[in-house]
Amino acid sequence: MRVTELGAAAPAHGHGHGSDDGHDHALDQGHGRVVELEEDILGANDALAAANRRALAEQEVLAVNLMSSPGSGKTTLLVRTLLDVGAELAMTVVEGDQETLLDAERIGATGTRVVQVNTGAGCHLDATMLARAMTALAPSPGSVMVVENVGNLVCPALFDLGEAARVVVMSVTEGADKPLKYPHMFRTADLVLLNKVDLLPYVDFDVATWTAAVERVRPGVEVLSVSATRGDGLDTWYAWLRAGIASRRGGTATSE
Repeated sequence: MRVTELGAAAPAHGHGHGSDDGHDHALDQGHGRVVELEEDILGANDALAAANRRALAEQEVLAVNLMSSPGSGKTTLLVRTLLDVGAELAMTVVEGDQETLLDAERIGATGTRVVQVNTGAGCHLDATMLARAMTALAPSPGSVMVVENVGNLVCPALFDLGEAARVVVMSVTEGADKPLKYPHMFRTADLVLLNKVDLLPYVDFDVATWTAAVERVRPGVEVLSVSATRGDGLDTWYAWLRAGIASRRGGTATSE
């Protein structure tokens, strides 16, 4: 795992999961050992996530874990959000990718403070990575910190970072069956965004079928249709962020 603050003299190096992503499946030791190792990994992660959550709550920082598959348009959505309301909400960004600074450079070009976390072979961010990124980023009290997770519809859902809210982004180019095929990702969502709705006239995507699938997996979750390029639904998305930080400011730290 590598944490890089854009503009810093040198990247900071940590250990995180390393190249094997912490998933020591120990195939020669039997299934019971696999389960034990996975429980140990998740248990240690959850303990640090709780510490991250307390630290963020004490500073009244709203941390949003933004998750999706690659190509959903979440970076484009994030850039548009930063340009429109980034200054108003004092937004900062933790950018997760396996390699490169490409997305962090796009974020930085908006004038937003951003820290890049490269996971190497890892398929997700974890609480240790976020703790180190938070130290480098030092978000202002009463601000919004967006964590753009590694593009993946499986692994990121398993790891609590200490965030206040999870937002899952999906696009109309991906297929209406995705919530049923990757239920855990959608089951953990506090908000689901359907992006690229400007392309609906040109793709075979049944919005009603997709909406029913989301509701089946995560009953009652709020769903917004947006277009990061054309602007559809963005006012409602920004209102959701404003409401989140408003509830955070003046709140008290929790022990969860």
